[in-house]
Amino acid sequence: MSIKVISVSKNYSNQKALKEVAFSADKGDVIGFLGPNGAGKSTMMKILTGFIKPNSGEVFVNEIDVLKEPLKAQKTIGYLPEHNPLYADMYVREYLQFQALIFKVDKSQIEICIKKVGLEEEAHKKIHQLSKGYQQRVGLAAAILHNPSVLILDEPTTGLDPNQLVEIRELIKELGKEKTVLFSTHIMQEVEAVCNRVIIIKKGEILIDKKLSELKQNNQQTIEVTFDVKVDEPLFKKLPNVITCKNNDGFTWQITFESKEDMRPKIFDFAQENRLKILELNSKNKNLETLFREVTI
Repeated sequence: MSIKVISVSKNYSNQKALKEVAFSADKGDVIGFLGPNGAGKSTMMKILTGFIKPNSGEVFVNEIDVLKEPLKAQKTIGYLPEHNPLYADMYVREYLQFQALIFKVDKSQIEICIKKVGLEEEAHKKIHQLSKGYQQRVGLAAAILHNPSVLILDEPTTGLDPNQLVEIRELIKELGKEKTVLFSTHIMQEVEAVCNRVIIIKKGEILIDKKLSELKQNNQQTIEVTFDVKVDEPLFKKLPNVITCKNNDGFTWQITFESKEDMRPKIFDFAQENRLKILELNSKNKNLETLFREVTI
């Protein structure tokens, strides 16, 4: 098991940042670590990397006790903090050479990492000359330089343009085939594109920890339909698999079904049979963003 967190709590003065947090992760897991601002994501990541200590609980990375042997654990972890700490007056290659010395890595890895993160055309420049997106790439190159088995990335795509986003997403997916990746983001599409698992945290407590495939297996679907006249709720009992009906403004209804089948054709048939005219019809199926809002608001 690459990561194991057992009943971790952390307080800042009177504020509880983490409350009995527990989860584990294996090789090949790419986990989207989600939560509103102040939920405790960065605190948990800093504890995993040994930068801060919890008030209680246990943390293991690659079966190493992070609290007892932080330096040993850090050798197996690649970490990109939210605020990417770079030496801005260094050249890109110079900075990576410095990192290679710290981790006692063969310098041949520098060019490999530069190519992996797409820095070839910028590697001759000083870091302060780079855009924020390319500075993020430098931080990511440094994080993977020593070939860690666990990657912890705090907002890794901050400042990237749409093309760079796609490239870094693909890189994270590729890295996830042979490593354990835990990364936080506020971009739900990013999680859906990259992750195989989601952890949602709020006020220091984990609310959801599921595989993305499980979240997508929800058979419920909600359809919003507007008719040309008012419709009484009992009439909807003629529709199959109806769970709930909610009237919005007299003419518009939100109808929730328990079915894998697309129920929109059934609503069209229902309208025709009852001599109703449909003015508007929209599918309101849940996605990750909808679920996130439901559990965090």
